[in-house]
Order: sequence, then C-alpha cells, then structure tokens
Amino acid sequence: MPETAPRHDSTLAKEVARFCRANAPAVQRRRADFASQPVWAAAARTGTELWLDTGDVDAANELWVREFSALTTNNTLLNKEVQKGIYDALVPAAKALLLRLDPAMPVDRLVQEIAFVLNAVHGLKLVRTFDADVSVELHTATAHAVDAAYQYGKRFAAICPDRFIVKVPLSPAGLLAARRLHDDGIRLNFTLGFSARQNWLIASYSKPDWCNVFLGRINAFVADNKLGDGKNAGEKAALASQRGLRRLAKEQGSKTKQIAASMRSGQQCADLLGLDTFTMPTAAAKEFLATNPPAAALIDKTGGDPAVAFAPTADVAGDRLDCFWTISTAFEQAATAVGKLDPKSATADDVVRTLAAHGAGDLFPAFAADEAARVAKEGKIPVHASWRDRVRAGSASWDGVLTAAALASFTVDQQALDDRIRRFL
Repeated sequence: MPETAPRHDSTLAKEVARFCRANAPAVQRRRADFASQPVWAAAARTGTELWLDTGDVDAANELWVREFSALTTNNTLLNKEVQKGIYDALVPAAKALLLRLDPAMPVDRLVQEIAFVLNAVHGLKLVRTFDADVSVELHTATAHAVDAAYQYGKRFAAICPDRFIVKVPLSPAGLLAARRLHDDGIRLNFTLGFSARQNWLIASYSKPDWCNVFLGRINAFVADNKLGDGKNAGEKAALASQRGLRRLAKEQGSKTKQIAASMRSGQQCADLLGLDTFTMPTAAAKEFLATNPPAAALIDKTGGDPAVAFAPTADVAGDRLDCFWTISTAFEQAATAVGKLDPKSATADDVVRTLAAHGAGDLFPAFAADEAARVAKEGKIPVHASWRDRVRAGSASWDGVLTAAALASFTVDQQALDDRIRRFL
C-alpha cells in the first residue's frame, strides 16, 4: 500500500462510514440486561478489566456477562468470521458504492476498502450485540505506511467514536501513526508487543490507551525450541511490563494500560489477576470459570515475579533470552531519544536510526528477502536456530523477531480475507 490513503475527512470516507452504520444490526443491547457472574465479579475487583478475545458472536454469547466490557478482534479472528460467508452479500454493495465514489479506484485499493468495511460492520455488530467496546485492527498493508495507518485509524474512530478502539501493530511506522492518532484523541490498542521494553517505548512515545504482551507465544517459543519447559516466561514478561507501565505513570504521567494477550489457559487468568486488562480467548475464559475458584483466592497477583526454568543447554545470557522482561537503563535512554522525534515529520527510518544510535538497533531487525520469507514460513513461533547468530551479534532480538512473525502471520490471514473479497469482484 502506498503511503497515502483516502483522507479521513474525504467524501469517500464519510459515505463509507454511513454505509457501515446502515449495514450493522439496528438493535443496541444494554450491559445492564446481561446477568452478573460472581466469579467474574470477584476477578474484576482485583483491578482487572475483562475482555473476550473473539469475533464469534455465538461463542461470546455463551460467556458474556455484565462484568465483561470489551471484545478484541484481529486479522485472524475477522478472517474466521468472513470465511463463514456471513458478509458475502455485503461485498457487491460495498463495491458499487466505492466505484460510484471513485470509478478509477485500483483493484487492490478496492479490496482494502471493502476489507475495511467488513471489519467496521462486524465491529459494530459486536458493539450492538454486547454493549461492548471493540478493538478493530488496521489492514496489515498499513503496517509500514504512517499516513495510511493514520487515515484508516481516524476513519475507524469516526464510525463509532465511543466504542471502537483502534488496534495499531508494532512497527516503526506504527509508533508514529499511533502517536498522531493519540494526539487526535483516538483510543488505541497497540498490539503485537512481546516484551516489557517494547511496551516502555510504545507507552513513552505513542501513548496508547493499551499495549500488549502476547504471553502464550513467548511460552510456546521457549517450549517449542526446547529452551525450557515453556512455563512462566510470558507471565514474567507481562508482569514486568505492568511494573514498567506503572513506573512510567509515576515518572511521566503515562496512562497506558497493560493487556495480557495470547492467553492459553484458565491458570494464566488466575496467575495474572490484578493486571490492567485480560483479553481472553473463550477457551481460556471457560477453563478459568470451570475451576470455580473461591473469592478469597482471587487477589491481585501483580507483585509476583515467577521463576522461569530454562533448559541446562540454554545460553540465557549469550542468547539474550531475558529480553522479554528486562528494561535496561540504556534502553530507557534510547526510548527518550525516540521521544524527541516529531510524529508529524519523522519517518519510520528515523525511528530505526535513532534506536540504533542508542544501542537498541536489535528491536526492529532488518530482514533480507530470504529472511523475510523464512519468518513467514516458520509461522507464529520462530525457530531459535534460524535467528540465534543474529541475536548474538545484536542485529536482532527475540521480541523483535516474534513481533515480525506475528505480523507475517496476520498478513497471511488478511490475504485469505482479501482473496475471498476478490471472488466477488
């Protein structure tokens, strides 16, 4: 996608917004009409805001209670819903509207605009069905395009300003776009974070309302690569990130909240109580609920720092495996340097150069074409042996590689959604 995109205040953007609102369910339910659940009420009293990580209305309906406040979707979850065919009839109508507004619109732009429509309409469906805030994610083609991410973020917010939370993925361009969106008063969920230091940079510069640690994938990285038993690494990272954000709040007035994302089990819900926000897949939420823990056991756990058992063969220091939970003084200084960049004039390259000049060039690894293909092929969980030498050399990091892998995985799912749209063009 080029750096430019249809402006958020254009006639096209306004007509598309009207189309989305007109094609969403008309009935708005009220939170007060949902039942209350004592276990979730006790969990919420620890200070944790409870979200469900699903776009599936039926799955959410099985669990939804008054204590839940939001749902979060992403490219993968939206693709699952679109592949059911529930929006196939909407595609031709959206196409007709868009071509009336811009008869010369290129096919790729048309596909991306229709994908935006489907995302917004489904988000509105979730808002109205559950009286919930809903995180809606930018098209992956905007991940490296500052202005495009900014314009589409503004457009999402305009469609449902009170309930939509715009998800921006972690990239140098994403940092700049998110800061511009924040400065315009738009609520943001900065996604694809894997470490406390990433979130320190995100919170101090972009100032989103929420940031994430994808803790389940960190544990899977450790276990799948036989670096340890895969327990507690993600939890340790999430708790370290929470502590970092709370320190930022005291030192800089930051208001960014921590999300525990990529949760895999009910036990993780129990172990991380008190964290700002959970976004729980329905399976993890059901598992936690099934244990029916006594209220006395549901207490704030954010003061903990769980031990991580690495394998005897793992070179923790040499392979920099502590990157997930360590925020060094040098990295804080690098983040401070990035903080001096003007979000309206700086480029993604400026972000990368500034970090590199202050010893944090490993955060956003540069990939040659064959390396980028390898990231995509390996999927969500990178192969340790593929990137070990680069990490040891300081030109890559595990949190940075995991972020790149997550974006590549989302891109695959976004492409599947786009391909379904193309069938109707």
